[in-house]
Amino acid sequence: MSGLKQTGKKKTSRSELMLQFHAKEILSDYVTAVTWSPDGKTLAISSAAGEVMLGTVGAMNELSLRPLQTATGKSTDCLSFSSDSQFLAAGGQDGKVRIWRVNSGELIADLDNKRVWVDKLAWNHNCNQLAFSMGRCVQVWNAEENTVEVTLNFDSSSVLDLAWHPVVKYLAISGYQGVKVWNGEDWDEDPHFLSVPSATGAVSWSPSGQYLACGNMDNTLIVNEWGNSQPWVMQGFPGKVRQLAWSDKTNSLGAPLLAAASSEGIALWERQADESIGWEGWALEVHEKVVRAIAFQPQTFLLASASEDGQLCLWYEAEQLLQILEGVQRGFSCLAWHPDGQFLAAGGDNGELLVWSKSMRGKGFNKMQK
Repeated sequence: MSGLKQTGKKKTSRSELMLQFHAKEILSDYVTAVTWSPDGKTLAISSAAGEVMLGTVGAMNELSLRPLQTATGKSTDCLSFSSDSQFLAAGGQDGKVRIWRVNSGELIADLDNKRVWVDKLAWNHNCNQLAFSMGRCVQVWNAEENTVEVTLNFDSSSVLDLAWHPVVKYLAISGYQGVKVWNGEDWDEDPHFLSVPSATGAVSWSPSGQYLACGNMDNTLIVNEWGNSQPWVMQGFPGKVRQLAWSDKTNSLGAPLLAAASSEGIALWERQADESIGWEGWALEVHEKVVRAIAFQPQTFLLASASEDGQLCLWYEAEQLLQILEGVQRGFSCLAWHPDGQFLAAGGDNGELLVWSKSMRGKGFNKMQK
């Protein structure tokens, strides 16, 4: 792992990365998603009861919630803020995609398709286009024109994941037999196809857009360098690769780290200078049940992992267990870092919403009693 050791930057000390309990609230059911607005001012939370809440985190253990949508009895499963933090979109079991104006809480669009469950949606990183799954299709809604500008047919299966390229207007959509990448400058152009022998359940672009990672149902991970026809294939996972996370900090080669969660394990991958090696991997093994979510703290190699076992682990330099956070009755369901890394939010199976903040003292583990 020499690349990690030779970043040319001073490592953040362990004490600076320790987190302390900040606040806790309870929703009426399982927390399905948490996400921060890009400007860092707002936290959005959804639940299996259909709730959609906006939160504001203040000093002195403050966490204020206001509802955008109260419980409907049908799950809200996915949330996404627009890149300018102006809009929040939510989708779920009732087949509707709802878009609110964040500052006022005004519902500005209610896109309905009763036949399907909307469980994937994401805003373009560079403009206010929202992509969302609709069975075997993905629709792209334009906020400026308040209209669906295109419907993209995946054809071979239901859409399992989608991700916008962070720089150019490419949209990657995954499902059975791989990933299709459409060019948003010309939706009529045939998509670029990345073939996989099974199905791709998770897809993620690296922060610069150089790499596209595909987590697959056949217990493999594929990494494509955009423009290179020969992908890397990583094997040996205990189950399907469910979660992917890239660091925005890079190693001595200018490459980010890639984390992949499969069953109760996490594998880390780092690009090597030796092309015959490609990517070198190592495992993180503490969790006893399925890992539900992973994410790197911005501008560091600190990795957070949340599991059904009720433990949220922080991994120093993506190698060593630094801290274990608790506070849920059963398991953790999701997590999200604040854009500047100051706060970490996580949801639990019993409706718990917990927020931790950076510790100034860094003394000992911070374990909240169940």
